Amino acid sequence: MSFDQWIAFSLTSLVVLIIPGPTILLVIGDALAHRGRSAYSTVAGVAAGDLTAFTLSMAGLGVVLATAASLFTILKWAGALYLIYLGIQALRSAASARALEISAQDGSPWQRFTKAWLVTALNPKSIVFFVAFVPQFIDSSRPFWSQAAVMIPTFVVMAGANSAVYAAMARFLAQRITTQNAQVHVQRAGGVALISAGTLIAIRS
Repeated sequence: MSFDQWIAFSLTSLVVLIIPGPTILLVIGDALAHRGRSAYSTVAGVAAGDLTAFTLSMAGLGVVLATAASLFTILKWAGALYLIYLGIQALRSAASARALEISAQDGSPWQRFTKAWLVTALNPKSIVFFVAFVPQFIDSSRPFWSQAAVMIPTFVVMAGANSAVYAAMARFLAQRITTQNAQVHVQRAGGVALISAGTLIAIRS
């Protein structure tokens, strides 16, 4: 995997991760309910869930690339269109964005870890997203798993760091980034970024 591809992958991943989703709401709720280090059991669960979902997705993509290179090319185009679609959806939802509801997470650290892992790893949308997202950054002329060995830890570390930042700043973020106005701005910024990323990928493909 070239350095340029890695940078493009990392920047696009950052855009995707910053937009609050169900797992981030779990993290914020956990941080608000359990002060101190206990919130990081949920952060660890999110990272483990992303590791599971991403690895399963990469395994499937590896099989596709090994058996049908043409199908892999189709996936790349479909993935670019999917990113554009997500961006358009984000822009459309900005008009009706509401304040996000956060519920405190109960249970032991292990129970909260398991819940975060299940929410992240077993979400069908996560698998679909990874299958559509990852091919944009795979060079079919290079060994697949050597590229996967770079992309998987990169994304998981970024996802864990993103969750940890939300956990550490939960009081501030829960009061500000979950308001209606904040959601409008986040959705619009994320939508524009995703459409731009999808367009650039489509042009490059």
